[in-house]
Parts: sequence; structure tokens; C-alpha cells
Amino acid sequence: MPKSRIRKKADFTPPPAKQAAAIKLNNSGWVAPVMLAMFVIGLAWIVVFYVTDGSLPIDALDNWNIVVGFGFIAAGFGVSTQWK
Repeated sequence: MPKSRIRKKADFTPPPAKQAAAIKLNNSGWVAPVMLAMFVIGLAWIVVFYVTDGSLPIDALDNWNIVVGFGFIAAGFGVSTQWK
């Protein structure tokens, strides 16, 4: 039986190396101050509530003041997702 012809493949040559493009991070100046402000406001809200035995910041909210404080903290974490 005759032997089939062997096809020669071209040798692999890697593509020319491209220099890595510098990634420019567009970090908005408002993200960090707003994030930290939300954290501090939330923490201060909860601390004031406990120190004043529930009469401040808003007396009508009663124990819901804790939820408001944690809401500010959660909003701070929400803003932190915009950090680049």
C-alpha cells in the first residue's frame, strides 16, 4: 500500500508582543468622602441613641433608630461599590 503524503504544518510563531496599555482608573472624588460620611453618620446615630437612652436622635422612632443607623451604614457600603 502506498504511503500517504505527510503535510508539513507551519511552525507556530507567537504574535508580536504588545505593550500592556496603562489602565486609567477614573476614581471620582466624591466616592470616598460620601462613603466615610455615611459610615460615621450611621455610627454616630446609633451611639447617640444608646447614650441618651433612646430620647435622641428622633424620639418618635423609638428602637427604629437602630435601623436608621444601620441604614446609613448599609448606604455607605452601597456607595463603596462605586470605588475603583
